Amino acid sequence: MEDEEHQLWTVTRGGDVVACVMITCCAGAELQVRRGGEIILRELYPSKADLYERARILRDEYARHT
Repeated sequence: MEDEEHQLWTVTRGGDVVACVMITCCAGAELQVRRGGEIILRELYPSKADLYERARILRDEYARHT
């Protein structure tokens, strides 16, 4: 089974695009926050529900600081 990547949201901050991506595989799900192609945050989750909740929190934090 191949890993699948899904972009969850993007926010523009000071000319940089910050993106949140979910990568799923058979072992669980990985959340990545990327800025300019660089991974600035990586977290692993056993379930997608937990990952989606964390992604919402991060989106709100990044949106507040734009």
